[in-house]
Amino acid sequence: MIREPFLDDWTAGPKLGAFEAPTPESAPRPVRLPHDAMRDLPRSADTDQGVHSGYVPGGVFEYAKTFDVPDDWRDKTVRLEFEGVYRDAVVFLNGDAVVHEANGYNAFEAVLDPYLRYGEPNRVTVEARAHRDSRWYSAARIYRPVHLVVADPVHLPLDGTRVTTTDIDADHAVLRIATTVRNGSRHTRTLRLSWTVVAPDGADVASGDAPVTVHPGAHAVARVRLTVDAPALWSERSPSLYRVRTSLAGEDGDVIDTDAASFGIRRLQVDAARGLRINGETVKLRGACVHHDNGALGAATFADAEDRRVRLLKAAGFNALRSAHNPMSRAMLEACDRHGVFVMDELTDSWTHSKVAFAGAPGFAKRWHHDLDALVAKDFNHPSVIMYSIGNEILELATPAGSAWSRRLAEGVRERDDTRLVTNGINGIIANLDRMAEAAGDAGAEASDPNTMMATMGDMMAQANASELVTTSTEESASVLDVVGFNYAESRYELDRELFPNRVIVGSETFPSRIEKMWELVERLDHVIGDFTWTGWDYLGEAGIGRVDYTDEPGYDFTGTAGPYPHLLAGCGDLDITGFRRPVSYYREIVFGLRAEPYLAVHPPRHHGRPTATTPWSWDDSVSSWTWDAAAGAPVTVDVYAPADEVELQLDGVSLGVAEVGVEKAFRARFETAYRPGELVAIARRGGAEVGRATLRTAGDVGLAASVEEPEISADGLAFVVISLADADGVVAVDADRLVTVTVDGDAELVGLGTGRIRTEESFAGPSVTTYEGRALAIVRPTGPGPITVTATAPGLAAASVSITVR
Repeated sequence: MIREPFLDDWTAGPKLGAFEAPTPESAPRPVRLPHDAMRDLPRSADTDQGVHSGYVPGGVFEYAKTFDVPDDWRDKTVRLEFEGVYRDAVVFLNGDAVVHEANGYNAFEAVLDPYLRYGEPNRVTVEARAHRDSRWYSAARIYRPVHLVVADPVHLPLDGTRVTTTDIDADHAVLRIATTVRNGSRHTRTLRLSWTVVAPDGADVASGDAPVTVHPGAHAVARVRLTVDAPALWSERSPSLYRVRTSLAGEDGDVIDTDAASFGIRRLQVDAARGLRINGETVKLRGACVHHDNGALGAATFADAEDRRVRLLKAAGFNALRSAHNPMSRAMLEACDRHGVFVMDELTDSWTHSKVAFAGAPGFAKRWHHDLDALVAKDFNHPSVIMYSIGNEILELATPAGSAWSRRLAEGVRERDDTRLVTNGINGIIANLDRMAEAAGDAGAEASDPNTMMATMGDMMAQANASELVTTSTEESASVLDVVGFNYAESRYELDRELFPNRVIVGSETFPSRIEKMWELVERLDHVIGDFTWTGWDYLGEAGIGRVDYTDEPGYDFTGTAGPYPHLLAGCGDLDITGFRRPVSYYREIVFGLRAEPYLAVHPPRHHGRPTATTPWSWDDSVSSWTWDAAAGAPVTVDVYAPADEVELQLDGVSLGVAEVGVEKAFRARFETAYRPGELVAIARRGGAEVGRATLRTAGDVGLAASVEEPEISADGLAFVVISLADADGVVAVDADRLVTVTVDGDAELVGLGTGRIRTEESFAGPSVTTYEGRALAIVRPTGPGPITVTATAPGLAAASVSITVR
């Protein structure tokens, strides 16, 4: 079999109707996949996609590629494997429609055989569209990889081998391996499958074989049970991965096809008394919800970008990710497998009732089998996946019809995979939206959308979620689940221990500003297995939901959770879209008990005393810096996060006072002081003894600095170049932002340039961007094997360069 990337030499442009004349603006332009056709479109306040997409317009786009089809492919089957095309994708070959895939997150296959023209060039085109069909930035594009497959008519299909691990103990594990063989020929074939299991250290540890007869135009499943001695178990601390190599031989013994799949060996158990257990050990999920976009790359999915997100999120203290609100990419699943991060993979944001005008809900009743097939086929061998979520804040969930759908989908998952847990992100307020709006009174009547209603309900939200209405209306939908996911409903945690003593709960979505309260409940209650914050990594769209407004701005008007143009990012991630950790991330790490050192978060002196407006998804406007464009003596607020009783603050060795931790907020001490350049030190003490200290220094002479995270990358990889305004010791000046221009020399292209600024009109296409809090991120993609030099320049500063090697 030939299976190779099909990424180069495409064009992309607006899809023109049959009676539309092309213009210079609509002319297709060359692109390489993965690609986001929407990212660089002009934004405006009046785009019909509005705040959901970050004011990026939608549209219909056409991708096209011409490729040669040799005569010797006549006896083969030729297919294109698409990992994801958003949305309502239609694939054509030489003008003939091949396949339609409605779901923008499903992997699918285009069988080209009936439409190929052998011995000549063939032209494949793919239509993709987005128009008011998502509550976040989705884009319209071939945003995940594509592969060309040229195979024998009898072959092993994608995801054709599934490994189930059973009877696991310290001495051995039993593997049940099932492999599908597809016969596209006109003859019955009797073949032989062979399997070899490879341990994490590369040694062959088990093998077996079996014959399989496949009728023409059909498929057959062959199975084998193998035993692995002294198995290396997969866990968050030791993510051991095995591989199974599969070989398919014909009647003459010649190999027809081969395949390989990674898997892990682990035990998964859950109950209300002992919570979640992995390999017999209790695990609390320190979870982050993540959307699918990759910041400055738009929605394009690159393996290196997905791996980077997983690595940085785990380094920040998370051990679990929830793919919100769509199936996770293969690349991110593989990264979670490698790095030991648990996954809650989510099917959809809606069932039969739409949340936005043109969502896919009208076709869900016919499509759900297909969508579940795609989700489970993708996830089955990934040990990181421990839960399937069948939905998020489903509108009809609290009705009898919605309860029936809950049961139908949960059982549908179990029919396809009974080795994992089933959950659902239930929001009792959203599920009873009309009645809740009435109960919320003025807050509900004045809210422009459900998020704003929840944000303005205050304590009424907890009361509403714990109400008899929510209890009774969601009981059946909750009863079909292995783990009940609650969005913003921590008021049910202790209540449900009494009402439903066998119920296991996970906080499937929670406010970041309340993590200290959430985590206390998770640690104290055995039946609550974890917390997933909204969100771990900032994202495009739902623009401004986590912003901090200064309400004394002239003409200020509170717009609810919807940030007015030019807001682009949500602004609620623990990490911003460049991967830089915001202060909330360090606070959370302390709450989790993973950080002993205190953390200094300074509120900008220029905003001291100004009134603010926030949402429950907001943090505050603090930065870990003591370098400010402020006069000596300017008043300033300093927060210190610490797992301590008290904190002493010193400036150049002189004490500025001692503050008790936890007076206004747990794990936080607050100081009102005056800004003066120098060295600011926070000393945390517990029981009178020092437990840690943190230091901030004022930057000296500031220049332009550039560093590359990995100086050597693969030919299909990405280089991430961090640009900063810093002194010789690396101290960043956060209050002196300026325009930076990036150039790339060598066989490479600049594919993304951005910052964590949530309100901007600058493009991610580059080549220039204004730093935000002294930083920017440039992303470079190789186009060939040669050396690469990336240079950053800014007026009045010496240029900064980095070199990258492509292996």
